[in-house]
This record gives sequence, C-alpha cells and structure tokens, in this order.
Amino acid sequence: MRNLIHGISALTLAFGLAVAGPAAADNMPAEGGLVWTPKDGDVIRFDVRRQGKPFGTHEVRFDVLPDGTIEAHTNVKLRAGFGPIPLYRYDLQATERWQDGRLVELEGEGFKEGNKGSVTAQADGPVIDVDGTGFDGTVPATTIPASHWNVAATQAEKLLSSEKGQVIDVSVRPEGREMLDIAGEQVEANKFLLDSDIDVTLWYDDAGRWVKLSFAARGQEIDYVLEAPYWRDRG
Repeated sequence: MRNLIHGISALTLAFGLAVAGPAAADNMPAEGGLVWTPKDGDVIRFDVRRQGKPFGTHEVRFDVLPDGTIEAHTNVKLRAGFGPIPLYRYDLQATERWQDGRLVELEGEGFKEGNKGSVTAQADGPVIDVDGTGFDGTVPATTIPASHWNVAATQAEKLLSSEKGQVIDVSVRPEGREMLDIAGEQVEANKFLLDSDIDVTLWYDDAGRWVKLSFAARGQEIDYVLEAPYWRDRG
C-alpha cells in the first residue's frame, strides 16, 4: 500500500503547461499562483475506487476569509477490508492558507494503520519554513503542496507533502485533451502525466479545475470519480 498512498497524498505536482489546442493559453498558470480561484463554500468531492469498487473519498472544501485569505481543507478517508473485517485504513486531514496566490501556511496530519505523520509550514519571506515528520527545513516560497486541486502545480518540479512535509521530486508532461463524462455533463479536459515514484494521471478543465485522477499501484487501478461538477450553479 505504500506506493498507493504516495499516489494519493503526494501526487500533488508540478509542470509547464503546454496543452495542445487553443485553450492552452487560457489555462496557463501564473508562476507560483492560482489559476482557478475557489469561491467560498466550494467543495470538490471525489469517490475513490479501487479496481472499480468503493475505496473511500477525497474532499477539498474552500473557505474565503474576510481579508481574502483562501483556506483549502483536504479530507481523505480510505478503507479496505474483507467483509466486516478491516484490513486497511488511511486518513489525511490538511489545511492550506493562501494569500495573493502564494501559500502562507500548511497544517497536515496523516494516519495509516496506526502510524502518524504530520507537518506544519509557514511562509517567511523568500522561503517556507517546514517542520514535518518527513522533512525539517526550508523550501522556496513558490512551493506548492501536493494536494492536486491547484493546477499551478503543473508548473513545478518539486511539491510539498501535506502529510509529512517531504519534498517530492516530480516531472510532468501534457498528454493532450480528452472529453470526460462528469456526472452526465460532458467536460473537455487537459490531461497530464505526473512522473514521481509512481505515474499519476491528472485532468483539469480549461478553467483550471481539477476533474479527475487515476494511477496504478501494485497492479491495482485507483480512480477518482467526481460526484458532481462543483462549478454548477456557481459560475
């Protein structure tokens, strides 16, 4: 399961956006900043499936504070068992705080089969101070967490784990465009392959919104299925 969990919590990524087609320019992230700006109350909720069967959920909920700070609250719950017997459990809770397109704070805790990982990080001028069970030190202020919702991560070569604070080396290449069925709605998306310890495929629409994720670990296919278009009725 180690590689499987890395795919979920560390897939959080970075690269140069070079999508084929006219939408590429509109989808080009500003360096280190946000492209799609979440609105207060937005919720991204994926059903996570392993080999097509329910495996858990991955949710990101957004709050916009009066001073304009954006909070992104990630909650991941994965469960596997044999009938009523639990065989595997993974939980991740993390909060990111963004101001003016830059990460200013990160707090995260992960639990896997009784083992705990944690990280706190805070911006300090040109760097982010990181105190985590996987890394203790500084990273450049433009570093983006590996939480996937921010398409600007497709600009990066390193990502910050929101579970233990490790610095994750990644490389990404565009894989063209693909039409997806999102809860009955046809969505044209830009596809990227993230190369790290495992290969993870990510899809973002032309507004920069995260719409799908897939990877394979130990011969098992893991798919993120969006419950509903979270932009519906919100513009």
